[in-house]
Amino acid sequence: MSDAKLFSPAVAGAIEMKNRVVMAPLTRNRAQPENDAPRDLNVEYYEQRADAGLIITEASQISPQGKGYAWTPGIYSDDQIEGWKKVTDAVHAKGGKIVIQLWHVGRISHPVLQPGGADPVAPSAIAADSKTFDGTQFVGTPKPRALDASEIPGIIEDYRTATVNARKAGFDGVEIHAANGYLIDQFLRDSSNKRDDAYGGSIENRTRFLKEVLDAVVGAWDGGHVGIRLSPFSNANDISDSNPQELFSQVVRLLNPYNLAYLHLVEGQTGGSREIPEGGDLGVLYALFNGARMANNGYDHDSAIEAVDSGAVDLVAFGRPFIANPDLVTRLKKNAALNELDRDTLYGGGAKGYTDYPTLEQASVAAE
Repeated sequence: MSDAKLFSPAVAGAIEMKNRVVMAPLTRNRAQPENDAPRDLNVEYYEQRADAGLIITEASQISPQGKGYAWTPGIYSDDQIEGWKKVTDAVHAKGGKIVIQLWHVGRISHPVLQPGGADPVAPSAIAADSKTFDGTQFVGTPKPRALDASEIPGIIEDYRTATVNARKAGFDGVEIHAANGYLIDQFLRDSSNKRDDAYGGSIENRTRFLKEVLDAVVGAWDGGHVGIRLSPFSNANDISDSNPQELFSQVVRLLNPYNLAYLHLVEGQTGGSREIPEGGDLGVLYALFNGARMANNGYDHDSAIEAVDSGAVDLVAFGRPFIANPDLVTRLKKNAALNELDRDTLYGGGAKGYTDYPTLEQASVAAE
C-alpha cells in the first residue's frame, strides 16, 4: 500500500514533510562523554534515517541541571550547537527534516550527573521510584530538592536559550518534552506536585510552568516551528494524576493560542500497553487540538495506515522500529520484514546496534 496516505506529504505548522512517518525521540546515550556534544557517529545515525518525513532527535538537555542520564546530548553549549549543526546539515542534504526535543529531567537524575554533585530538582521534594544510568550502572533516583519559586525563571530562560541554540544549529523546529515523568510532567501531575504557591494546587496553577515554557519557546521561535509531546495516561518514571483526562484536556486547550505545529501523544504506557484507563479518551484530546496530531506507541504497518487513512491522526511516530531499520519508510511502503532489534545495544556503546543495521537493499546484496 505504497499509495496509502501515510506516505503522502504533510504540513505541520511551518514544517513541510515528504511523508507522514516520523522518527520518534530515542535516547541512545552516545554523545561525547566530555562535553555531551553529538559526534560523527551521531551524524551517520541520523543521516541514515533521513527518509522519515520528520526526525525528532533524542531528548537533549537544556542545561547541565537538566541532565538525567550519562552520555545524553545537550543544546546549551557552543560545542553542542556545532555537533548538532553537522547532524542537521547531513539530514537536510538527504532531503530530510529534523527537530530537536528539549529536555529537563527534573527529579529523574542523580547527584553524580548534576553540576557539583547537587541534588536533582523537582516541583516538590518527592522521590520517584525509578532508575537512571550513571555511566557505570543503573541507580535509583534519590529524593530531589524542591525548586524555590525564584529559581523557576532561570529554567524558563534555559528553554528560551535552548530554542535559540536550536535555530543556530539548523534545526527545522523544536519539540518540548512534557511527557514521561520529566520536569514539565512533574509540575502537571498532582502526585509529584504538592506545591502551595502559584505553581501548585489547581490545574491552572500546575499548568503554569508549562505555559511559561511555551511563552519562552514560542517567543524565541514562532509556534509553527514548535511541537510538544505529552503522555496523558503513562505512568513512566513513577508519575500519575488523580484525573488525567481533565488535566490534559485543559493542557491541550492551553496549547491552542500558541498555534503549535503539532501535538505528539504517547498513547497508553510509554513503550508498553496501549490500554487507556477508565475515563480516558485520546480521541477527545486529539479533537481539542487545532494543529497536526501525531500518534505514538506500538504502531505497525497496518495500524499506522489505518490511523492516518481514518483521519484519527495526521502523523505516526515510530520508535524502536526506526532503531533497527534505517530504511523504515521503504520497508513500510513494501510491507517488508523488519530487522530484529538488538536490545543489548540500545544504550551506550559505539556503532554496533546503532549504525550497522542493514537496509533492505544491503540485505539483498548480502544474500546474493
